[in-house]
Amino acid sequence: MPRSYRYISQYENEILELKSKGYGRKAIANKLGFEEIQVKNLLYRHNVKQRQVEAGKAIHKKGRPCRRDNELPPSIQRLDKLAQMRYVLASKDRYIKRLEMENELMRDFLSLTERK
Repeated sequence: MPRSYRYISQYENEILELKSKGYGRKAIANKLGFEEIQVKNLLYRHNVKQRQVEAGKAIHKKGRPCRRDNELPPSIQRLDKLAQMRYVLASKDRYIKRLEMENELMRDFLSLTERK
């Protein structure tokens, strides 16, 4: 009988709650019906995101950007206001750095082609 597929990210809150209660990865995996490596990878990804947020770095999503650029991603919306503002400032800094780099590249190109 084939198993039904479940996204482990839907169980992220339950896994983090069990982890905070002192359960190990194997116990969490057995309790929720996942493999231990899946729980390990989920906890690793969660810890990486938390370190990035605490450092004030913007969390980059893979793939095409959202249409709604002014809205915060759900993972950031769950955090406190200070972390949300750090995320917004980091994304604005990233945008400014990109524009500065484009400007510098354009200036170098124009100087090399002797246009101005």
